[in-house]
Amino acid sequence: MHQPRMKEGRPAHAWVTVASAAAMLAVAMGQLVNGLSAFLEPLEREFGWARGEIALINSAGLLGLALGGILMGAVADRVSIRIVCLVGASATGMSAIAAAWADSLAEFYMIFFVAGVLGGGSLFAPLFGLVGQWFRTGAGLAIGIVSAGQAVGQGSIPMVNTLLISRLGWRDAFAVSGIATLVILGLLALLVKAPETSPGASPAGPAGEAPRPIGWHLAMPMIGIAVFLCCTVMAVPLMHLMPLIQTCGIPVTEAGGALMAMMASAIAGRVAFGRFADRIGALPAYFVASAWQTGLVFGFTQLGDIGQFYVFALLYGFGYGGVMTCVLTTIRVLAPADRRSGATGMIMAFAWAGHGVGGFLGGFFFDLSGGYELGFLAAVLAGLVNLSIVGTLWWIFAAVRADAPKSGNPRRAVWRSWGRLGAVDG
Repeated sequence: MHQPRMKEGRPAHAWVTVASAAAMLAVAMGQLVNGLSAFLEPLEREFGWARGEIALINSAGLLGLALGGILMGAVADRVSIRIVCLVGASATGMSAIAAAWADSLAEFYMIFFVAGVLGGGSLFAPLFGLVGQWFRTGAGLAIGIVSAGQAVGQGSIPMVNTLLISRLGWRDAFAVSGIATLVILGLLALLVKAPETSPGASPAGPAGEAPRPIGWHLAMPMIGIAVFLCCTVMAVPLMHLMPLIQTCGIPVTEAGGALMAMMASAIAGRVAFGRFADRIGALPAYFVASAWQTGLVFGFTQLGDIGQFYVFALLYGFGYGGVMTCVLTTIRVLAPADRRSGATGMIMAFAWAGHGVGGFLGGFFFDLSGGYELGFLAAVLAGLVNLSIVGTLWWIFAAVRADAPKSGNPRRAVWRSWGRLGAVDG
């Protein structure tokens, strides 16, 4: 059966799609990933709930986001992307409005879970899959820009929510935020569309990429485990950098500044590593970004001065930010063209799980030892295993690129390379 093929050239709407996707993810992911942080103290004062109980509201949203990414990513491979995005816009905005009338933890848990499934799940994976469809070449830079937009939202939405709460109270802040989200995301959703296609051939893969030597059924668990581990690494400083700095006797305001410096550097890293992936390939760029993150993360525990923390946060943040972009460009290389939205949803479920585990490990080892060294060391170990998996995939693809012309069969080239390696080891 013939599949659609994107017409040659890159219409201007490709960049409209990039800008729209970046703005939509800034609003939606800023609300769903860490926008609740501004509401922790107000909800604690209003209801007397423990902060751990309130924090689980956000966890419910992330769980929904992980499951929704799998579900809605698969849906986006089969129906109009505009419809999927309108569903995401409606669910995200209406959930925030509903939260303004919530009076129990159970209500908050359910509202944020639904927001994650139908809101974030309808936007994150489908939008990244859509951007990849518009770019036969240069997809890394485009994905990096969209990823940077998400990071901007995660840094700015909590601040906006704080301002709304200070002027309106937490209930009206939820309501206003929800109405604004409905309007902004709804209008932006009308701008997105899939590239025009014409019948006659299979979808073109990324230009210049090596043939796929292993099927998606094998690549998916390999990259899924790698992504789980690399997100475990990044979650430790994301959740525990500020408390770590405070253990050095540094005020919370200055500790927050170091975290903001890391996030600002990460925005630049997301764009830069997208361009880097275009130049050297997705898997090599992912390996470099992961090595950067793994090699530096333990260094945070060896610092004691706020100036050192600022400089090191800027250095670490650039590579850490690049990891997220490289994960997305790697999925684009490994997954079949007609399954990329669903594949992105599946792999990002591993990512959100890794974030949850990494944050837990940092706190667990602190409670166990009274310090952060063991938690950050656990992050290093997770990063090393991640590097071994990514390095193996990179080696397989490099072997195919070198040997496929000789063997005429990409998969046979892999086995030939394994055989040569075994002979050398013997």
